[in-house]
Amino acid sequence: MGTQIQSLNPQPIDFPNDQDGFNDGLTVTHREWIRNIHKGYLDAGADCVETNSFSSNTIKLDEYGFGHSTVSFNKNVAELAKSVCQEYTDTPRYVIGSMGPTGYLPSTNDPDLGQKPLDEISKAFELQATGLIQGGADALLIETSQDILEVKLAIEGSLRAQKSTQRRVPIIVNATLDPYGRMLLGTPIQAAYTTVADMGIDVFGLNCSTGPVEMTPSIRWLNAESSHPILVVPNAGMPENDNGVAVYKMKPDEMASILDDFLDKFSNLRIIGGCCGTNPKHIKAMREIIDSRAK
Repeated sequence: MGTQIQSLNPQPIDFPNDQDGFNDGLTVTHREWIRNIHKGYLDAGADCVETNSFSSNTIKLDEYGFGHSTVSFNKNVAELAKSVCQEYTDTPRYVIGSMGPTGYLPSTNDPDLGQKPLDEISKAFELQATGLIQGGADALLIETSQDILEVKLAIEGSLRAQKSTQRRVPIIVNATLDPYGRMLLGTPIQAAYTTVADMGIDVFGLNCSTGPVEMTPSIRWLNAESSHPILVVPNAGMPENDNGVAVYKMKPDEMASILDDFLDKFSNLRIIGGCCGTNPKHIKAMREIIDSRAK
């Protein structure tokens, strides 16, 4: 979603109250942009689209003056994605409620990032999950996770949201790892998975930070040890600095070929996709390798 939004070169005037960088707010001011991004991925063969809600927990929305409307904000975002999916009748298309981090690191003693009360963080995710569920999300995706304690708080909040809405949807957890298989605060993949495995999640996986090659050792471990289906959503390779701008250069066919090899090697791998630097062409290439397996 973010890559496609940036390709539109939005200007400050495009965002709510001219708040440059408030990508989630574009659902309010440029609903057609987000609709077309969803359609672009679905036309490319995606089975699922993520809602434009990566930074729509209460804590992040407070930064833009929308925290008081977290539930309705997320409901609106999910309803848009749902309405686009319902236009496709060839095969089922699903809405995945995107839930990114708050920006805080509750596991640390950092004087700024480590001081947010835990119940406030969990409540921020609960309200977001409530709106996404009310809007018709078919699953919740806790993604780009950097602090395993925050992941636990997000899961707890999501479970409470399911209870209050009386609607059970799958919970997917994605950790973000460095090239050495560790989260930002040093938590290895083994500890990250073990910490949340019994909390009621349905899928565990990896997204962002690296390309598919760097994820290989962690995926191998998950395939051998995890009791959950695995999701892999890498970037289009490792980012390269081009005059201060992160550039991702892995081409669609190259990325699809690596993921095709993953599907051969890792029997528990059930969901593949693309994160930073990927676009509908990457998804189309992935669709082709999946379809070739059905022949």
